[in-house]
Amino acid sequence: MVFSSILFIFIYLPIVLAVYYIVPWKWRNPWLFLVNLAFYGWGEPVYIILMLFSIVVNYISGIYVGKYRDKNKRKAKTILTLNIIINLAMLMFFKYFDLFANTLNQIPGLEIIRPLGIALPIGISFYTFQTMSYPIDIYRGDGDVQRNFISFGTFVALFPQLIAGPIIRYKDVASQLDFRAKSAEQFASGVRRFTIGLAKKVLIANNIGKLWDTYSAMPASDLTCVGSWIGIIAFSLQIYFDFSGYSDMAIGLGRMIGFEFMENFNYPYISHSVTEFWRRWHISLGTWFRDYVYIPLGGNRKGKYRQLLNITIVWALTGFWHGASWTFMLWGLYYAVFLIIEKLYLLKALDKAPKFVGHVYTIFVAVCGWVLFQLSSLSKCSVYYKAMFGFGNGGFSAPSDGYYLSSFAIIFAIAIIACTPFAKNLFCKFPEKVQSVAAPILISLTLVVCTGYLVDATYNPFLYFRF
Repeated sequence: MVFSSILFIFIYLPIVLAVYYIVPWKWRNPWLFLVNLAFYGWGEPVYIILMLFSIVVNYISGIYVGKYRDKNKRKAKTILTLNIIINLAMLMFFKYFDLFANTLNQIPGLEIIRPLGIALPIGISFYTFQTMSYPIDIYRGDGDVQRNFISFGTFVALFPQLIAGPIIRYKDVASQLDFRAKSAEQFASGVRRFTIGLAKKVLIANNIGKLWDTYSAMPASDLTCVGSWIGIIAFSLQIYFDFSGYSDMAIGLGRMIGFEFMENFNYPYISHSVTEFWRRWHISLGTWFRDYVYIPLGGNRKGKYRQLLNITIVWALTGFWHGASWTFMLWGLYYAVFLIIEKLYLLKALDKAPKFVGHVYTIFVAVCGWVLFQLSSLSKCSVYYKAMFGFGNGGFSAPSDGYYLSSFAIIFAIAIIACTPFAKNLFCKFPEKVQSVAAPILISLTLVVCTGYLVDATYNPFLYFRF
């Protein structure tokens, strides 16, 4: 089940909210726990077992880590280490087993491991990191033990952000699990945020994505230099509106039931350096790797060379986290190179240069990086890069490029404006009375238009569902 569907918006969500606000407080977490599992198991019920296994393992680990944290630090550390191994082993098996098997089978004489072809459990990368942080925080003394199994299970399987984040750490919502204030304004804010995210997904991401689908499917002989840039820029906009749209919807849904989740995007395409870009893109993942990998490795406390090594490790893991393909690791290392160059030399130069220089450079790096991210093999990436830089077989341009560009000109313009704070800032300049009247009207119209699109739409999952 996806947020951007008639089933979710007009059946599942109203039932969840109606029961949630009717039942007494003590039954709200049990109700959420039940509907969380129903939401997760809608497409693949068998993976509810995997989710419950993850909940049980981390719940028990948290109790014992908390028990021995002060009495026997060594024992607590052993339990924590075992917990991390179990979590990572589960993730590695379901997500990466076939990748390693296929890689080894390419070596002559080592064709001994048969790929299993197991379907990837949706959201496993997100909820594994989320649950794993819980016993780590307890070990560090940054969080308290949750002894209520239902409350902990509610945290792990919370349906608004279960599938594609933001990655929520237990310590950030612990107090909200025990008590959640409710108000009409908070609920209305949630509806507005959800509708904005829905519009990003349905009206912008899905439509601009059609242009990328066209160019990514072209044979090498037809892919021109101009066309390849049009295609990958379209994808750059698609993935932003698809993923930030999901995050907006998750944050909005959380507010409807009293939770406040961290922001996950902050207009990354207005950045003036790659460093700034990654402070604005997928903020919850960057924060997770900073707190649980980069800083424990030593961060910037052990000298310049160790810091650069830590950056490389973190970004190799960040790339690998995104998917079971070596192109993802290359994508992560690609960014590690630019971040290291900026750390050593470039940031100072960018600070002195006109802002548009840093902006153009950052957009260029990001757009080129999406080729590695989206295409599934090095050979496909090679063909696409050749076309982008004028070495492909399709030549510089073709009449079809002009046709596609003109056909998608309006959605391109809307997407480019919408990925900046221009519209938001403009709206905020109106008097509060105008805003209070205009906001519900605009939200209602947006919901109606999105519904019209969804009525005729086929299944349209979010891009990050595959991670």
